[in-house]
Amino acid sequence: MIRIVCLLLAVWPLAGQEGTIFYSKSFPKSKPEYMEIIIEPTGEVIYKESAEDEQPVKFKLMPEEVQAVWALAAKVNWFDKKLESGLPVARMGEKTYRYAKGETKHETKFNYSQDLDAQALQDWFEKMTETVNLYFDLERTAKFERLGVDRALLHLEAAWDKKRLLSYELYYPLLNRIIKNDSYLNMARDRAARMKAMFEEARK
Repeated sequence: MIRIVCLLLAVWPLAGQEGTIFYSKSFPKSKPEYMEIIIEPTGEVIYKESAEDEQPVKFKLMPEEVQAVWALAAKVNWFDKKLESGLPVARMGEKTYRYAKGETKHETKFNYSQDLDAQALQDWFEKMTETVNLYFDLERTAKFERLGVDRALLHLEAAWDKKRLLSYELYYPLLNRIIKNDSYLNMARDRAARMKAMFEEARK
């Protein structure tokens, strides 16, 4: 069964967003050694840590997040250009960008790029990865290590402060569970309530 982390009911029209954008990063001996992300124009995202993963994570980006990703992809000519710098830098993992729209398909691979738009786009994918990993850290902790929930919330709060979270509404079910369950420490429940309020205020 595919695990759906977050699925918003509404599908909004996104003028100018067409095709599918793919990003992957392969970095042996890192954690994870491989990950890939596929984004649809509607904002639907599939995250995998194996190309053969039969239980990918699904969530949905906000409209403004989708627009930012598509704008950057357009700036790098939908990946129909070389992005590798060719500089003698350390190996940082092979990144792949791919765009597909009907018969149109463009792909480029690189270790390190000096293209500022390519770097900015990669940062969006890194933020998606961080968002998923922080969600699962909080979920696992809330289920198996209740005394550690406040620590997990601190990590989430730090990511929020650094503007590293995307689609943060996916956290609402977990935060509500913590807020309403008195088996968690009071400071954890208070922190969860504050974070939910911050998220809601940001959407106004």
